[in-house]
Amino acid sequence: MSLLFVADPLEHFKVYKDTTFAMMREAARRGHALLACTPADLLWQRGGRVSAVGAREIKLTGRDGFDWFATVAQRDVELAGTRAVLMRKDPPFDGEYFYATHLLQQAEREGARVFNKPAALRDHPEKLAILEFAQWTAPTLVTRSAVAIRAFHAEHRDVIVKPLDGMGGAGIFRVGPDGMNLGSIVELLGRDGAVTLMVQRFVPEIAHGDKRVLLIDGEPVPYCLARIPQGSEVRGNLAVGGKGVAQPLSAHDREIAAALGPTLRARGLLLVGIDVIGDTLTEINVTSPTCFQEIAQQTGFDVAGMFIDALERALAA
Repeated sequence: MSLLFVADPLEHFKVYKDTTFAMMREAARRGHALLACTPADLLWQRGGRVSAVGAREIKLTGRDGFDWFATVAQRDVELAGTRAVLMRKDPPFDGEYFYATHLLQQAEREGARVFNKPAALRDHPEKLAILEFAQWTAPTLVTRSAVAIRAFHAEHRDVIVKPLDGMGGAGIFRVGPDGMNLGSIVELLGRDGAVTLMVQRFVPEIAHGDKRVLLIDGEPVPYCLARIPQGSEVRGNLAVGGKGVAQPLSAHDREIAAALGPTLRARGLLLVGIDVIGDTLTEINVTSPTCFQEIAQQTGFDVAGMFIDALERALAA
């Protein structure tokens, strides 16, 4: 059966660590045909169905460089004519991503099977999705108000300030008890009250890593990837130099996963990446969760195999 991956341009993939590539490789190993397009290729016209214009049918070459794939054919493909559509476009969740989810939802109405479900992608912004599960989070404030942020800092003394649309650790600041630069940071990130910010009490366990726990069809992968800050950096994100160390889930990690997994699965989220620092839930990632390859390389656990198993079960249901 054919699987259509809606993703960033294939030429930009870093196949030694890319999770979408790991999915493709396992799917190809099982005999699935691979199609790929970008969100910019999606098209709908009255009287027709949502299509991927010029979608590539690809074969994997087994090489690691820019030539990791070969284009076998290129053609317009109706999404409802594929076996499954996998939305794997990386954040940010901007206007164009939002519009793409509406096109994908129309494709669902026409009979396409889309993972993760487009409506669920819209309903779970990756910073704000934790609000529903506040019992697992650190003290958190979401606001445009500089006055409210100053009051929150005065209460908690050591805080993290971050934009809601950031990715890869971009725009994250720590403000300690002295409050140094709090005003400037809030003005910069909040654009003088025009942009909503999230502020959280600093969790010192970040020194041991920001753990990415993967949920596949509501079930946790038994290993997480702890992304450990290096040097004086407060952020553990791999994109800013954090060191990824795979480790077994703790009992508390499993408790959080058990609390969130069934709810998120029921909403059509086949793959979710929850971020946990110490015992604290900090984010719920649904757009394009990663870390398959790092976990597999360090532990031998076949994360991509678990994911394609879940995808095949969902398609057979």
